[in-house]
Amino acid sequence: MSTPAEQLRVLLDGIEEVVPAEDFERAITQAARGERPPLRVKFGMDPTSPDVHLGHTVVLRKLADFQRFGHTAVLIVGGFTAQVGDPSGRTTARPRLTPEQVRDNAATYLDQVHRVLLPEPLEVVDNTDWLAPLTMAEVLGLAAQATVAQMLERSDFAARYASGRPIAVSELLYPLLQGQDSVAVRADVELGGTDQTFNLLVGRDLQSAAGQSPQAILTLPLLEGLDGSEKMSKTAGNTIGLTESPAEMFGKAMRVRDELMVKYLRLVTDVHPDEVDRVAAGLEASELHPAQVKRRLAREIVTLYHDAEAASEAEARFDRQFKQHEVPEDVAEVAVPVSIDSLPALLRATGLTASASEGRRMVQQGAVRIDGQRQADPDVALDVAQLAGSVVQVGRRRFARVVPSDGSHAAASQAVDSHTADSHAAGQPPAQPDAGDDASA
Repeated sequence: MSTPAEQLRVLLDGIEEVVPAEDFERAITQAARGERPPLRVKFGMDPTSPDVHLGHTVVLRKLADFQRFGHTAVLIVGGFTAQVGDPSGRTTARPRLTPEQVRDNAATYLDQVHRVLLPEPLEVVDNTDWLAPLTMAEVLGLAAQATVAQMLERSDFAARYASGRPIAVSELLYPLLQGQDSVAVRADVELGGTDQTFNLLVGRDLQSAAGQSPQAILTLPLLEGLDGSEKMSKTAGNTIGLTESPAEMFGKAMRVRDELMVKYLRLVTDVHPDEVDRVAAGLEASELHPAQVKRRLAREIVTLYHDAEAASEAEARFDRQFKQHEVPEDVAEVAVPVSIDSLPALLRATGLTASASEGRRMVQQGAVRIDGQRQADPDVALDVAQLAGSVVQVGRRRFARVVPSDGSHAAASQAVDSHTADSHAAGQPPAQPDAGDDASA
């Protein structure tokens, strides 16, 4: 059995806030000494989309840390609350989802979540089981536990109210519904992002009102996406998905900003906190090159969701493509009308840029190659028939193989980037490497 100090070293690593810290540390110490049962650690996920990405795994990985020390992970699938919509951090109300949409999303969520959590000790429950049967009297009793003034203390609600943007009454109820989850599963600890602090505190209040010992709450930072600024989200197009191929994962991880590498190592990999500290110190002292750390980060991520062999192959492929300017083997073929006679029009027809004007800018920026040869003149005359089988490249990760067509229009399908399919949509300029990124355009 791990000592209390060893458990706390791992469990508190990366944590933003613990409320109340003394109670949490006391509970961990007592459980480690066998003086109380293992803790019941709650985390709720609303299946509002079918995809899980690394941003979601920040809290899931902490939940897995608790499992490794023998504590019970209680994963709540928000089958009911997903239909209401969590207002946390939102400037507008979330679209309402149907029960069918939530059910379909939940099926894929659970498959992906099991890639992070251990098989046991684990309880997976759906809050539909206790929230759907609530009577109107019970809902009113729940609503009486909070005031409108308390709800408007939330920064997101306050901002929307001040700007005149609507706040649905159902959104005001959401924190109470999430708090009722804690009562239903008798949580000792609840985990969440820093944007969830208000909701987690409501859970403590409802547990106290129900005669339970209030849960400790642990909040974790939100993970910035590949753009280095916005929170990782599918909407922002800056994610690394759990179901992506090894090559996609590795290529995307190599785009993580230098200043975020240590944070990623700490929050989304299995690297021990002590080792992460050593890496941070090595970078600070210039004893480690950022490129070394970024490659390690990419290998760690791919190994977690595939295996070490896949990580090694993805790294070799990355080097062939970016260091040796080799072309991937699985470049998508795209039909291009033979009537096209300019490079910007070719880029648009292949789907590598959103428009001819965008294509012109890409050429002027030196980001366009045909069969590995950089193209410098956006006005050069083209003969599509002579380009049959040629590979057109924009930036580092967008490729298309030209198939001349006699049709009046090119195939509707956009060229697929086998390494970063959803991170470099057509029309977006190629990401620039950091100082520590040894890839070249």
